[in-house]
Amino acid sequence: MDKKVLIADQINEKGIDELKDIAEVVPNFTISNEELLKVIKDFDAIIVRSRTKVTREVIEASDKLKIIARAGVGVDNVDVQAATERGIMVINAPESTSITVAEHTMGLILALSRKIAIADSSVKNGKWEKGRFMGIELNGKTLGVIGMGRIGSQVVTRSKAFGMDTIVYDPYITKKTASELGVTVVDLETLIKESDVMTIHVPLTPETKYLISKPQFEMMKENAFIVNCARGGIINEDDLYDALSTDEIRGAGLDVFENEPPKNSKLLELDNVVLTPHIAASTSEAQRDAAIIVANEIKKVFKGISPKNVINMPVLDPETFNLIKPYFALIEKIGKFMIQTAKGNINEIDVTYCGELSEFPKHDILTRMILQEVLNPILNEPVNLVNATTVAENRGIIVTEGKRCDAKGYKSLIKVEMKSDYNDVSVEGIFTHQQPRIVMINGYKVDVEPEGTMLISKYKDKPGIIGAIGTKIGEHNINIAKMQVGRKELGGEAVMVLKVDQIVPEFVILEIKKLEDVHDAVAVNL
Repeated sequence: MDKKVLIADQINEKGIDELKDIAEVVPNFTISNEELLKVIKDFDAIIVRSRTKVTREVIEASDKLKIIARAGVGVDNVDVQAATERGIMVINAPESTSITVAEHTMGLILALSRKIAIADSSVKNGKWEKGRFMGIELNGKTLGVIGMGRIGSQVVTRSKAFGMDTIVYDPYITKKTASELGVTVVDLETLIKESDVMTIHVPLTPETKYLISKPQFEMMKENAFIVNCARGGIINEDDLYDALSTDEIRGAGLDVFENEPPKNSKLLELDNVVLTPHIAASTSEAQRDAAIIVANEIKKVFKGISPKNVINMPVLDPETFNLIKPYFALIEKIGKFMIQTAKGNINEIDVTYCGELSEFPKHDILTRMILQEVLNPILNEPVNLVNATTVAENRGIIVTEGKRCDAKGYKSLIKVEMKSDYNDVSVEGIFTHQQPRIVMINGYKVDVEPEGTMLISKYKDKPGIIGAIGTKIGEHNINIAKMQVGRKELGGEAVMVLKVDQIVPEFVILEIKKLEDVHDAVAVNL
Protein backbone atom coordinates (compact mmCIF):
# COMPACT_ATOMS: atom_id res chain seq x y z
CA MET A 1 0.00 0.00 0.00
CA ASP A 2 1.35 3.42 -0.94
CA LYS A 3 -0.75 5.40 1.59
CA LYS A 4 0.21 5.74 5.25
CA VAL A 5 -2.00 6.89 8.11
CA LEU A 6 -0.62 7.90 11.51
CA ILE A 7 -3.02 7.46 14.43
CA ALA A 8 -1.51 9.76 17.03
CA ASP A 9 -4.15 9.36 19.74
CA GLN A 10 -6.17 6.42 21.03
CA ILE A 11 -9.31 5.87 18.93
CA ASN A 12 -11.84 3.07 18.76
CA GLU A 13 -10.52 -0.10 17.11
CA LYS A 14 -13.36 -0.09 14.56
CA GLY A 15 -11.99 3.10 13.06
CA ILE A 16 -8.55 1.52 12.71
CA ASP A 17 -10.06 -1.57 11.05
CA GLU A 18 -11.87 0.62 8.49
CA LEU A 19 -8.53 1.92 7.19
CA LYS A 20 -6.57 -1.30 6.96
CA ASP A 21 -7.87 -2.25 3.52
CA ILE A 22 -6.71 1.00 1.91
CA ALA A 23 -3.62 2.17 3.79
CA GLU A 24 -0.76 1.20 6.05
CA VAL A 25 -1.96 2.14 9.52
CA VAL A 26 0.61 3.15 12.14
CA PRO A 27 -0.79 3.53 15.68
CA ASN A 28 1.41 5.57 18.02
CA PHE A 29 -0.82 6.77 20.84
CA THR A 30 1.98 8.32 22.91
CA ILE A 31 3.93 10.08 20.15
CA SER A 32 5.67 13.24 21.35
CA ASN A 33 5.73 16.52 19.47
CA GLU A 34 9.45 16.08 18.77
CA GLU A 35 8.93 12.63 17.30
CA LEU A 36 5.90 13.80 15.32
CA LEU A 37 8.01 16.51 13.68
CA LYS A 38 10.50 13.86 12.55
CA VAL A 39 8.05 11.30 11.12
CA ILE A 40 5.14 13.37 9.76
CA LYS A 41 6.86 13.69 6.37
CA ASP A 42 6.18 10.00 5.72
CA PHE A 43 2.39 10.14 6.20
CA ASP A 44 -0.54 10.95 3.93
CA ALA A 45 -3.02 11.37 6.80
CA ILE A 46 -3.02 11.79 10.56
CA ILE A 47 -5.81 11.10 13.04
CA VAL A 48 -5.86 12.90 16.39
CA ARG A 49 -8.23 13.46 19.26
CA SER A 50 -7.35 16.24 21.71
CA ARG A 51 -3.92 15.24 23.08
CA THR A 52 -1.81 15.67 19.96
CA LYS A 53 -1.28 19.22 18.70
CA VAL A 54 -1.02 19.58 14.92
CA THR A 55 0.80 22.90 14.88
CA ARG A 56 2.02 25.00 11.98
CA GLU A 57 5.49 23.59 12.64
CA VAL A 58 4.19 20.04 12.25
CA ILE A 59 2.23 20.92 9.11
CA GLU A 60 5.21 22.62 7.50
CA ALA A 61 7.35 19.57 8.28
CA SER A 62 5.01 17.35 6.27
CA ASP A 63 5.66 16.45 2.63
CA LYS A 64 2.77 14.16 1.68
CA LEU A 65 0.07 15.11 4.16
CA LYS A 66 -3.35 15.42 2.50
CA ILE A 67 -5.72 15.24 5.44
CA ILE A 68 -5.78 15.94 9.17
CA ALA A 69 -8.64 14.12 10.89
CA ARG A 70 -9.99 15.03 14.33
CA ALA A 71 -11.93 12.09 15.79
CA GLY A 72 -14.40 14.40 17.49
CA VAL A 73 -15.84 17.88 17.01
CA GLY A 74 -13.49 20.65 18.15
CA VAL A 75 -10.32 21.38 16.18
CA ASP A 76 -8.66 23.75 18.66
CA ASN A 77 -5.55 21.52 18.59
CA VAL A 78 -5.14 21.87 14.82
CA ASP A 79 -3.75 24.95 13.06
CA VAL A 80 -6.48 25.10 10.44
CA GLN A 81 -5.06 28.21 8.79
CA ALA A 82 -1.65 26.59 8.29
CA ALA A 83 -3.32 23.49 6.87
CA THR A 84 -5.39 25.57 4.46
CA GLU A 85 -2.33 27.41 3.24
CA ARG A 86 -0.74 24.06 2.41
CA GLY A 87 -3.89 22.73 0.74
CA ILE A 88 -4.36 20.11 3.49
CA MET A 89 -7.92 19.25 4.43
CA VAL A 90 -8.99 19.28 8.06
CA ILE A 91 -11.99 17.10 8.86
CA ASN A 92 -13.92 16.25 11.99
CA ALA A 93 -16.93 14.18 13.06
CA PRO A 94 -19.59 16.65 14.26
CA GLU A 95 -22.49 14.23 13.96
CA SER A 96 -20.81 11.68 16.24
CA THR A 97 -21.77 13.49 19.46
CA SER A 98 -25.26 14.78 18.68
CA ILE A 99 -27.17 12.01 20.47
CA THR A 100 -24.61 11.76 23.26
CA VAL A 101 -24.76 15.46 24.14
CA ALA A 102 -28.56 15.50 23.84
CA GLU A 103 -28.82 12.60 26.29
CA HIS A 104 -26.47 14.32 28.75
CA THR A 105 -28.63 17.44 28.48
CA MET A 106 -31.70 15.42 29.40
CA GLY A 107 -29.72 13.82 32.23
CA LEU A 108 -28.96 17.23 33.73
CA ILE A 109 -32.60 18.27 33.35
CA LEU A 110 -33.73 15.13 35.20
CA ALA A 111 -31.07 15.56 37.88
CA LEU A 112 -32.30 19.10 38.50
CA SER A 113 -36.01 18.40 38.42
CA ARG A 114 -35.74 15.45 40.82
CA LYS A 115 -32.75 16.72 42.86
CA ILE A 116 -30.92 13.48 42.13
CA ALA A 117 -27.36 14.72 42.72
CA ILE A 118 -27.89 16.17 46.19
CA ALA A 119 -30.19 13.29 47.19
CA ASP A 120 -27.45 10.82 46.23
CA SER A 121 -24.91 12.76 48.32
CA SER A 122 -27.29 12.85 51.28
CA VAL A 123 -27.91 9.08 51.30
CA LYS A 124 -24.18 8.36 50.98
CA ASN A 125 -23.63 10.55 54.03
CA GLY A 126 -25.96 8.30 56.05
CA LYS A 127 -29.02 10.56 55.93
CA TRP A 128 -32.62 9.89 54.93
CA GLU A 129 -34.07 13.34 54.13
CA LYS A 130 -37.10 12.48 52.01
CA GLY A 131 -38.86 15.75 52.74
CA ARG A 132 -35.90 17.80 51.54
CA PHE A 133 -35.92 16.50 47.99
CA MET A 134 -39.39 17.30 46.67
CA GLY A 135 -39.09 17.45 42.88
CA ILE A 136 -41.24 18.42 39.91
CA GLU A 137 -42.59 16.55 36.89
CA LEU A 138 -41.39 17.47 33.42
CA ASN A 139 -44.76 16.52 31.95
CA GLY A 140 -46.60 19.66 30.83
CA LYS A 141 -43.61 21.93 31.42
CA THR A 142 -42.27 24.25 28.74
CA LEU A 143 -38.78 23.54 27.39
CA GLY A 144 -37.00 26.46 25.76
CA VAL A 145 -34.23 25.52 23.32
CA ILE A 146 -31.74 28.17 22.20
CA GLY A 147 -30.19 26.89 18.96
CA MET A 148 -31.77 24.21 16.77
CA GLY A 149 -28.78 22.53 15.16
CA ARG A 150 -28.12 18.79 15.37
CA ILE A 151 -28.00 18.67 19.18
CA GLY A 152 -30.90 21.04 19.83
CA SER A 153 -33.10 19.00 17.50
CA GLN A 154 -32.19 15.78 19.31
CA VAL A 155 -33.04 17.36 22.67
CA VAL A 156 -36.45 18.39 21.33
CA THR A 157 -37.14 14.82 20.17
CA ARG A 158 -36.30 13.41 23.59
CA SER A 159 -38.21 16.05 25.52
CA LYS A 160 -41.43 15.01 23.80
CA ALA A 161 -41.16 11.59 25.43
CA PHE A 162 -41.50 13.40 28.77
CA GLY A 163 -44.61 15.26 27.63
CA MET A 164 -42.91 18.66 27.46
CA ASP A 165 -44.08 21.53 25.28
CA THR A 166 -41.24 23.07 23.28
CA ILE A 167 -40.47 26.61 22.21
CA VAL A 168 -37.28 27.45 20.35
CA TYR A 169 -35.19 30.46 19.50
CA ASP A 170 -33.18 30.19 16.30
CA PRO A 171 -33.28 33.08 13.80
CA TYR A 172 -32.39 30.73 10.97
CA ILE A 173 -34.77 27.81 11.43
CA THR A 174 -37.23 27.42 8.54
CA LYS A 175 -40.98 27.17 9.05
CA LYS A 176 -40.88 23.74 7.40
CA THR A 177 -38.28 22.42 9.86
CA ALA A 178 -40.15 23.90 12.84
CA SER A 179 -43.37 22.28 11.66
CA GLU A 180 -41.70 18.89 11.17
CA LEU A 181 -40.22 19.02 14.70
CA GLY A 182 -43.47 20.23 16.23
CA VAL A 183 -41.96 23.29 17.89
CA THR A 184 -43.02 26.90 18.24
CA VAL A 185 -40.47 29.51 17.16
CA VAL A 186 -40.34 32.59 19.40
CA ASP A 187 -37.98 35.49 20.01
CA LEU A 188 -35.31 35.18 22.70
CA GLU A 189 -37.09 37.35 25.26
CA THR A 190 -40.30 35.34 24.97
CA LEU A 191 -38.38 32.09 25.36
CA ILE A 192 -36.62 33.33 28.48
CA LYS A 193 -39.86 34.51 30.08
CA GLU A 194 -41.96 31.43 29.26
CA SER A 195 -39.52 28.52 29.75
CA ASP A 196 -39.68 26.23 32.76
CA VAL A 197 -36.45 24.66 31.55
CA MET A 198 -34.03 26.49 29.22
CA THR A 199 -31.21 24.69 27.40
CA ILE A 200 -28.45 26.23 25.28
CA HIS A 201 -27.08 24.76 22.05
CA VAL A 202 -25.29 27.57 20.21
CA PRO A 203 -21.58 28.21 19.55
CA LEU A 204 -19.58 30.72 21.58
CA THR A 205 -19.16 33.82 19.41
CA PRO A 206 -18.88 37.55 20.13
CA GLU A 207 -22.66 37.66 19.67
CA THR A 208 -23.38 34.83 22.16
CA LYS A 209 -20.78 35.80 24.77
CA TYR A 210 -22.75 36.33 28.01
CA LEU A 211 -25.97 35.88 26.08
CA ILE A 212 -27.56 34.91 29.39
CA SER A 213 -26.68 37.46 32.09
CA LYS A 214 -28.37 39.46 34.84
CA PRO A 215 -31.13 40.99 32.64
CA GLN A 216 -32.09 37.55 31.34
CA PHE A 217 -32.10 35.96 34.81
CA GLU A 218 -34.41 38.74 35.98
CA MET A 219 -36.83 37.79 33.18
CA MET A 220 -36.86 34.05 33.97
CA LYS A 221 -39.52 32.32 36.04
CA GLU A 222 -38.63 31.84 39.72
CA ASN A 223 -39.01 28.05 39.33
CA ALA A 224 -37.05 27.84 36.07
CA PHE A 225 -33.96 25.73 35.40
CA ILE A 226 -31.15 26.54 32.94
CA VAL A 227 -28.83 23.97 31.35
CA ASN A 228 -25.66 24.53 29.30
CA CYS A 229 -23.87 21.72 27.49
CA ALA A 230 -22.66 23.99 24.67
CA ARG A 231 -19.74 26.29 25.56
CA GLY A 232 -18.57 28.10 28.66
CA GLY A 233 -18.92 31.88 28.45
CA ILE A 234 -22.43 31.91 26.99
CA ILE A 235 -23.76 32.22 30.54
CA ASN A 236 -22.29 34.89 32.81
CA GLU A 237 -21.35 32.69 35.75
CA ASP A 238 -21.15 35.52 38.30
CA ASP A 239 -24.69 36.58 37.41
CA LEU A 240 -25.78 32.93 37.48
CA TYR A 241 -24.40 32.58 41.02
CA ASP A 242 -26.34 35.65 42.13
CA ALA A 243 -29.55 34.31 40.56
CA LEU A 244 -29.12 30.87 42.17
CA SER A 245 -28.01 32.07 45.62
CA THR A 246 -30.99 34.45 45.90
CA ASP A 247 -33.51 31.93 44.53
CA GLU A 248 -34.17 34.18 41.55
CA ILE A 249 -34.21 30.94 39.53
CA ARG A 250 -34.63 27.37 40.77
CA GLY A 251 -31.48 25.65 39.51
CA ALA A 252 -28.83 25.17 36.84
CA GLY A 253 -26.97 22.32 35.18
CA LEU A 254 -23.58 23.00 33.62
CA ASP A 255 -21.22 20.74 31.71
CA VAL A 256 -19.08 23.63 30.42
CA PHE A 257 -17.43 26.57 32.14
CA GLU A 258 -15.69 29.79 31.22
CA ASN A 259 -12.56 28.50 32.97
CA GLU A 260 -12.03 24.75 33.03
CA PRO A 261 -11.70 23.29 35.57
CA PRO A 262 -13.76 25.85 37.57
CA LYS A 263 -11.59 25.57 40.68
CA ASN A 264 -12.37 28.98 42.15
CA SER A 265 -15.98 29.24 41.00
CA LYS A 266 -18.55 30.31 43.60
CA LEU A 267 -20.98 27.91 41.91
CA LEU A 268 -19.20 25.06 43.69
CA GLU A 269 -20.71 26.28 46.96
CA LEU A 270 -24.34 25.80 45.87
CA ASP A 271 -26.55 22.73 46.06
CA ASN A 272 -29.10 23.91 43.47
CA VAL A 273 -26.60 23.51 40.62
CA VAL A 274 -25.47 20.23 39.03
CA LEU A 275 -21.95 20.36 37.57
CA THR A 276 -20.19 17.84 35.31
CA PRO A 277 -16.59 18.05 33.97
CA HIS A 278 -17.22 18.71 30.24
CA ILE A 279 -18.26 15.10 29.60
CA ALA A 280 -21.43 15.60 27.56
CA ALA A 281 -19.72 14.17 24.46
CA SER A 282 -17.93 11.38 26.34
CA THR A 283 -19.57 8.03 25.61
CA SER A 284 -18.09 4.88 24.12
CA GLU A 285 -20.65 5.06 21.30
CA ALA A 286 -19.68 8.62 20.41
CA GLN A 287 -15.98 7.74 20.39
CA ARG A 288 -16.69 4.67 18.24
CA ASP A 289 -18.77 6.68 15.78
CA ALA A 290 -16.16 9.47 15.61
CA ALA A 291 -13.43 6.96 14.75
CA ILE A 292 -15.51 5.29 12.03
CA ILE A 293 -16.62 8.62 10.55
CA VAL A 294 -13.11 10.06 10.17
CA ALA A 295 -11.76 6.75 8.87
CA ASN A 296 -14.40 6.73 6.13
CA GLU A 297 -13.64 10.37 5.32
CA ILE A 298 -9.95 9.52 4.86
CA LYS A 299 -10.91 6.63 2.58
CA LYS A 300 -12.96 9.02 0.44
CA VAL A 301 -10.01 11.38 0.04
CA PHE A 302 -7.68 8.52 -0.94
CA LYS A 303 -10.24 7.47 -3.55
CA GLY A 304 -10.53 10.99 -4.96
CA ILE A 305 -14.01 11.60 -3.51
CA SER A 306 -14.84 14.82 -1.65
CA PRO A 307 -15.46 14.14 2.05
CA LYS A 308 -18.46 15.59 3.89
CA ASN A 309 -17.02 17.10 7.06
CA VAL A 310 -14.29 19.40 5.72
CA ILE A 311 -13.50 22.27 8.08
CA ASN A 312 -11.49 24.28 5.57
CA MET A 313 -11.73 23.24 1.91
CA PRO A 314 -12.47 20.37 -0.49
CA VAL A 315 -9.95 18.62 -2.74
CA LEU A 316 -8.34 21.07 -5.16
CA ASP A 317 -5.60 20.49 -7.65
CA PRO A 318 -2.48 22.62 -7.05
CA GLU A 319 -3.13 24.87 -10.08
CA THR A 320 -6.68 25.69 -8.97
CA PHE A 321 -5.60 26.21 -5.38
CA ASN A 322 -2.89 28.70 -6.36
CA LEU A 323 -5.36 30.55 -8.59
CA ILE A 324 -7.98 31.14 -5.89
CA LYS A 325 -5.71 31.45 -2.86
CA PRO A 326 -5.26 35.27 -3.15
CA TYR A 327 -9.02 35.72 -2.78
CA PHE A 328 -9.38 33.73 0.46
CA ALA A 329 -8.63 36.76 2.65
CA LEU A 330 -11.05 38.96 0.69
CA ILE A 331 -13.83 36.39 0.91
CA GLU A 332 -13.30 35.99 4.66
CA LYS A 333 -13.52 39.73 5.27
CA ILE A 334 -16.59 40.22 3.07
CA GLY A 335 -18.38 37.34 4.78
CA LYS A 336 -17.63 38.69 8.26
CA PHE A 337 -18.74 42.16 7.16
CA MET A 338 -22.03 40.87 5.75
CA ILE A 339 -23.12 38.85 8.78
CA GLN A 340 -22.37 41.71 11.18
CA THR A 341 -24.43 44.20 9.18
CA ALA A 342 -27.44 41.93 8.52
CA LYS A 343 -30.63 42.72 10.43
CA GLY A 344 -32.93 39.76 10.99
CA ASN A 345 -33.08 36.51 9.03
CA ILE A 346 -30.93 36.28 5.91
CA ASN A 347 -33.13 35.57 2.89
CA GLU A 348 -30.92 35.95 -0.19
CA ILE A 349 -27.21 36.07 -1.04
CA ASP A 350 -26.13 37.00 -4.55
CA VAL A 351 -22.46 36.81 -5.61
CA THR A 352 -21.12 38.32 -8.85
CA TYR A 353 -17.60 37.69 -10.16
CA CYS A 354 -16.20 40.39 -12.42
CA GLY A 355 -13.18 40.74 -14.70
CA GLU A 356 -10.64 37.90 -14.84
CA LEU A 357 -12.45 36.13 -12.02
CA SER A 358 -15.48 35.73 -14.28
CA GLU A 359 -13.41 33.30 -16.37
CA PHE A 360 -12.50 31.19 -13.34
CA PRO A 361 -14.23 27.79 -13.77
CA LYS A 362 -14.90 27.07 -10.06
CA HIS A 363 -16.80 30.07 -8.71
CA ASP A 364 -18.80 27.68 -6.57
CA ILE A 365 -15.86 27.20 -4.21
CA LEU A 366 -15.56 30.93 -3.51
CA THR A 367 -19.33 31.23 -3.05
CA ARG A 368 -19.24 28.38 -0.55
CA MET A 369 -16.46 30.17 1.32
CA ILE A 370 -18.68 33.25 1.63
CA LEU A 371 -21.55 31.12 2.93
CA GLN A 372 -19.20 29.46 5.39
CA GLU A 373 -18.13 32.84 6.80
CA VAL A 374 -21.72 34.12 6.95
CA LEU A 375 -23.33 31.02 8.48
CA ASN A 376 -20.74 29.67 10.92
CA PRO A 377 -21.08 32.51 13.49
CA ILE A 378 -24.85 31.98 13.76
CA LEU A 379 -25.24 28.20 13.58
CA ASN A 380 -24.30 25.50 16.04
CA GLU A 381 -23.75 22.93 13.31
CA PRO A 382 -20.39 23.28 11.53
CA VAL A 383 -20.63 24.83 8.05
CA ASN A 384 -17.87 23.90 5.60
CA LEU A 385 -17.19 24.13 1.89
CA VAL A 386 -18.92 20.85 1.21
CA ASN A 387 -22.16 21.44 3.10
CA ALA A 388 -22.44 25.25 2.85
CA THR A 389 -24.98 25.39 0.02
CA THR A 390 -27.07 22.60 1.54
CA VAL A 391 -27.14 24.33 4.93
CA ALA A 392 -28.15 27.61 3.25
CA GLU A 393 -30.89 25.85 1.31
CA ASN A 394 -32.19 24.13 4.45
CA ARG A 395 -32.32 27.50 6.16
CA GLY A 396 -34.38 28.96 3.33
CA ILE A 397 -31.59 31.21 1.99
CA ILE A 398 -31.63 31.73 -1.78
CA VAL A 399 -28.07 31.73 -3.16
CA THR A 400 -27.33 32.90 -6.71
CA GLU A 401 -24.12 33.38 -8.70
CA GLY A 402 -23.34 35.57 -11.67
CA LYS A 403 -20.38 36.80 -13.68
CA ARG A 404 -19.62 39.99 -15.54
CA CYS A 405 -16.74 41.08 -17.77
CA ASP A 406 -16.72 44.68 -16.51
CA ALA A 407 -14.68 44.95 -13.31
CA LYS A 408 -14.89 48.77 -13.09
CA GLY A 409 -11.24 49.26 -13.97
CA TYR A 410 -9.91 46.56 -11.63
CA LYS A 411 -8.31 43.29 -12.65
CA SER A 412 -11.00 41.35 -10.79
CA LEU A 413 -13.84 42.30 -8.45
CA ILE A 414 -16.28 40.39 -6.26
CA LYS A 415 -19.71 41.85 -5.48
CA VAL A 416 -21.84 40.32 -2.72
CA GLU A 417 -25.42 41.40 -2.11
CA MET A 418 -27.40 40.15 0.86
CA LYS A 419 -31.08 40.63 1.64
CA SER A 420 -32.34 40.11 5.18
CA ASP A 421 -35.66 40.80 6.90
CA TYR A 422 -34.94 44.44 7.68
CA ASN A 423 -32.12 45.59 5.41
CA ASP A 424 -30.15 44.98 2.21
CA VAL A 425 -26.35 45.08 2.20
CA SER A 426 -24.07 45.30 -0.82
CA VAL A 427 -20.26 45.10 -0.71
CA GLU A 428 -17.72 45.09 -3.53
CA GLY A 429 -14.13 44.04 -2.95
CA ILE A 430 -10.84 43.55 -4.75
CA PHE A 431 -7.46 42.01 -4.02
CA THR A 432 -4.60 44.33 -4.87
CA HIS A 433 -1.01 44.85 -3.74
CA GLN A 434 -1.21 41.61 -1.73
CA GLN A 435 -4.14 42.74 0.40
CA PRO A 436 -7.95 42.78 0.25
CA ARG A 437 -9.81 46.09 -0.15
CA ILE A 438 -13.47 47.05 0.03
CA VAL A 439 -14.21 49.56 -2.72
CA MET A 440 -18.00 49.89 -2.53
CA ILE A 441 -20.54 49.73 0.33
CA ASN A 442 -24.24 49.88 -0.58
CA GLY A 443 -23.42 51.68 -3.82
CA TYR A 444 -21.12 54.27 -2.21
CA LYS A 445 -17.50 54.39 -3.34
CA VAL A 446 -14.92 53.85 -0.61
CA ASP A 447 -11.40 52.46 -0.36
CA VAL A 448 -11.16 50.56 2.91
CA GLU A 449 -8.75 48.00 4.28
CA PRO A 450 -11.10 45.48 5.97
CA GLU A 451 -9.21 45.10 9.23
CA GLY A 452 -9.90 45.84 12.90
CA THR A 453 -13.00 47.73 14.06
CA MET A 454 -14.95 49.90 11.65
CA LEU A 455 -17.88 52.20 12.34
CA ILE A 456 -20.10 52.67 9.29
CA SER A 457 -22.57 55.56 9.40
CA LYS A 458 -25.21 56.60 6.87
CA TYR A 459 -26.24 60.25 7.08
CA LYS A 460 -27.42 63.32 5.19
CA ASP A 461 -24.50 64.99 3.41
CA LYS A 462 -24.42 68.42 5.02
CA PRO A 463 -21.98 70.40 7.16
CA GLY A 464 -21.56 69.37 10.80
CA ILE A 465 -22.73 65.75 10.63
CA ILE A 466 -19.26 64.21 10.38
CA GLY A 467 -18.12 66.38 13.28
CA ALA A 468 -21.13 65.40 15.38
CA ILE A 469 -20.41 61.70 14.88
CA GLY A 470 -16.72 62.20 15.67
CA THR A 471 -17.58 64.19 18.79
CA LYS A 472 -19.98 61.50 19.99
CA ILE A 473 -17.45 58.68 19.80
CA GLY A 474 -14.80 60.97 21.26
CA GLU A 475 -17.02 61.43 24.32
CA HIS A 476 -16.57 57.70 24.94
CA ASN A 477 -12.76 57.77 24.47
CA ILE A 478 -12.87 55.94 21.14
CA ASN A 479 -9.99 57.02 18.92
CA ILE A 480 -10.31 57.43 15.15
CA ALA A 481 -7.45 55.95 13.11
CA LYS A 482 -8.72 56.51 9.55
CA MET A 483 -11.76 57.96 7.81
CA GLN A 484 -13.39 57.32 4.43
CA VAL A 485 -16.44 59.11 3.04
CA GLY A 486 -18.51 58.06 0.05
CA ARG A 487 -21.41 59.89 -1.54
CA LYS A 488 -23.42 59.79 -4.76
CA GLU A 489 -24.41 63.45 -4.98
CA LEU A 490 -23.83 66.72 -3.14
CA GLY A 491 -26.33 67.15 -0.31
CA GLY A 492 -27.74 63.66 -0.67
CA GLU A 493 -27.15 60.62 1.46
CA ALA A 494 -23.53 59.71 2.29
CA VAL A 495 -21.64 56.88 3.97
CA MET A 496 -18.68 57.33 6.32
CA VAL A 497 -16.36 54.52 7.36
CA LEU A 498 -14.29 55.19 10.46
CA LYS A 499 -11.44 52.87 11.40
CA VAL A 500 -11.29 53.06 15.20
CA ASP A 501 -8.90 51.73 17.83
CA GLN A 502 -11.50 50.35 20.26
CA ILE A 503 -14.59 48.17 20.13
CA VAL A 504 -17.68 50.37 19.76
CA PRO A 505 -20.30 49.36 22.39
CA GLU A 506 -23.91 48.96 21.30
CA PHE A 507 -25.08 51.86 23.47
CA VAL A 508 -22.69 54.19 21.61
CA ILE A 509 -24.14 53.00 18.30
CA LEU A 510 -27.63 53.82 19.59
CA GLU A 511 -26.50 57.32 20.61
CA ILE A 512 -25.04 57.94 17.15
CA LYS A 513 -28.27 56.80 15.48
CA LYS A 514 -30.18 59.35 17.55
CA LEU A 515 -28.09 62.25 16.16
CA GLU A 516 -29.94 64.59 13.82
CA ASP A 517 -29.69 63.57 10.14
CA VAL A 518 -27.90 60.29 10.96
CA HIS A 519 -29.95 57.56 9.29
CA ASP A 520 -28.11 54.44 10.44
CA ALA A 521 -24.90 53.21 12.10
CA VAL A 522 -23.26 49.84 12.66
CA ALA A 523 -19.93 48.62 14.04
CA VAL A 524 -18.08 45.79 12.33
CA ASN A 525 -15.19 43.89 13.93
CA LEU A 526 -12.87 42.26 11.40
